Amino acid sequence: MHERERWQLILTHIRSRGVMRLRELGQMTGASPATLRRDVTKLEEMGQIRRIHGGIEAVESFEQSHLSAKPFGVAQNMNSAKKRALAREAANLCSDGESIIINAGSTTWFMAEYLRERRLQILTNSFPIAQELIGTSGNRIVLPGGEVYREQGIILSPFDEDAIQHFTASRMFMSCHAISQMGVIEGDPLIARAEAKLITRAEQLVVLADSTKFESRGSMVLCQLSQVHTLITDEDAPPAMLDMMRNRGVNVIIARVGGEASSRSAA
Repeated sequence: MHERERWQLILTHIRSRGVMRLRELGQMTGASPATLRRDVTKLEEMGQIRRIHGGIEAVESFEQSHLSAKPFGVAQNMNSAKKRALAREAANLCSDGESIIINAGSTTWFMAEYLRERRLQILTNSFPIAQELIGTSGNRIVLPGGEVYREQGIILSPFDEDAIQHFTASRMFMSCHAISQMGVIEGDPLIARAEAKLITRAEQLVVLADSTKFESRGSMVLCQLSQVHTLITDEDAPPAMLDMMRNRGVNVIIARVGGEASSRSAA
């Protein structure tokens, strides 16, 4: 288990229980006492927990609803080579002068690297994507109003009427929790609600899903495959699933990890 995965596991449990013993942390994470001591020290320095005799307790200055999605830092490092390849292909679909939407996700975040030299109008509900593009590009960046969920780096609004309702785009680029014959799957209801609003503002929906997303499971169908114009995935995606999607009218782009070439198949 990576360091940030341990941190997230510890924080999730301490927020629900309030107090935990170090022995319980060791059983839960499988980490050595020395590793746990380092984790506890770092989390305490970050102001996330407080050390007490024999254990730790939660420190929260205010209550915020917690999303079930992985923290951005954790998700960003998983399958990063595949995600970067998918993002490259997605950026290749963009032309200067376009208005596009990019949803908050660890895969779509890599698009910022390939959009630095473009001149686009971009609506995004991702705080990390906005920061990257504002700092490194001349693109025009639009953010929706709402609350920033720090761990996932996403901006969510509780209101139906917000800046999103006045934005129109040629394409929306979206990563997802999973994708199946049922459609695009999301695992958190708050995120699903936000993404559903974004989808209505774009003429075409482009889904970025690496091959591991065909194995995941989620609880909510965000949209059906009939709403997906293009799927960008990698060479390890299951062929039967890709054939099914082509038969459903989805344009499939296969990104080659480590290479600039791609395989495109029109629906």
